[in-house]
Amino acid sequence: MIDPWAGSYMMEKLTQDMADAAWAIIEEVDAMGGMTRAVDSGWAKLKIEASAAEKQARIDSGKDVIVGVNKYKLAQQDKVDILEVDNVKVREGQIARLQQIKAKRDTAQVQAALQALTEAARSGQGNLLDLSIKAVRLRATVGEVSDALEAVFGRHRADIQKVTGVYAAAYDSAEGWDKLKTEIAAFAQDHGRRPRVMIAKLGQDGHDRGAKVVATAFADLGFDVDMGPLFQTPEECARQAIENDVHAVGVSTLAAGHKTLVPAIIAELKRQGANDIIVFVGGVIPQQDYDFLFEAGVKGIYGPGTPIPASAKDVLEQIRAVQGAQ
Repeated sequence: MIDPWAGSYMMEKLTQDMADAAWAIIEEVDAMGGMTRAVDSGWAKLKIEASAAEKQARIDSGKDVIVGVNKYKLAQQDKVDILEVDNVKVREGQIARLQQIKAKRDTAQVQAALQALTEAARSGQGNLLDLSIKAVRLRATVGEVSDALEAVFGRHRADIQKVTGVYAAAYDSAEGWDKLKTEIAAFAQDHGRRPRVMIAKLGQDGHDRGAKVVATAFADLGFDVDMGPLFQTPEECARQAIENDVHAVGVSTLAAGHKTLVPAIIAELKRQGANDIIVFVGGVIPQQDYDFLFEAGVKGIYGPGTPIPASAKDVLEQIRAVQGAQ
């Protein structure tokens, strides 16, 4: 096969530039003491999130084209057939199954196996994997095994720091961007503080890169932004939102739990007397679920392909409406 680019200066230069950039990163990691320390410090995660924020800004501004998303979109989108899963029914079924397993197992043997796991973790003697398998074979749950190890090692808490300035630097549409920043600054002057939003991940959705990109863009526009940790319950999310005195909660969802978790956070905010906190949703949400969420009280839904500045402007207007009504 003939290579039409063979010997091309342009192609060789691009290859060399990529190699040089990669080597610069390798040297930076080496200076930190290796990749383990780079990951532990949060540096690696922030680098990935900065790259994601820059890419999203290029897409939102139209500099990078994704056919069907930010250019050449169909005038009429066909309805996509999806499998509808009743999350409540699945949860209740899993709880019933766990209760049945716990009722049939030898509780004393399970507790002894879990205690042995904890002691091995504490002493540093023994094979933790082997002891975990033995406990599971006695019908200990994954949660119980985790708890046995947590007693010694503690529980990992994901770093929720976010990058700043990256989205704004890459967003190539200054006129609309600057106008929105001016509107946000005007809100701050009128109300004595900037509009404050909390970006939340609820349930077992363990992917937060999209949420971090949104948080970065909103912060670059001038919002005060709080990030909730992964795996929050609606109750925990509502409590954090109220304690931080936010104007809005943005739920990022990728794991099809929106019809259960989003109404739950709205109900919890009302239960705790925070009716003035609006809720908006972004992520992978089928079009046919929009009406359900709006009826539940959601103020904005921003699916794939929605430019972040457009969603930010809508959120600002929703916050203004609530503040003006008070």
